[in-house]
Amino acid sequence: QVQLVESGGGLVQAGGSLRLSCAASGSIFSINGMGWYRRAPGKQRELVANITNSGRTDIAVSVKGRFTISRTNAKNTVHLQMNSLKPEDTAVYYCNAVLRFPYGEFKDYWGQGTQVTVSS
Repeated sequence: QVQLVESGGGLVQAGGSLRLSCAASGSIFSINGMGWYRRAPGKQRELVANITNSGRTDIAVSVKGRFTISRTNAKNTVHLQMNSLKPEDTAVYYCNAVLRFPYGEFKDYWGQGTQVTVSS
């Protein structure tokens, strides 16, 4: 059983910064990748950023240059540093982890979500 717990969300003014963190715990053999998705009201969930166990990152065009993703492997933790926040960044942010099992299969896990609200 694996759990993902997010923290760091909140209310900030446009131009401000927030740092999201997500810690994975439980029966973990190996984490292939961890990342962040977000869902604004009335919209589908979209990828924000992802980082693999090799350190390769994928960042959405809409946040590139403003957001940075990093991972602390020893703590099974992923961080999303969000700078120069815009009102359109307002959404519920969800942590995602793809776990690899000894026999080579993969499985997705999701956090409960943390609210990020950016005022104009």
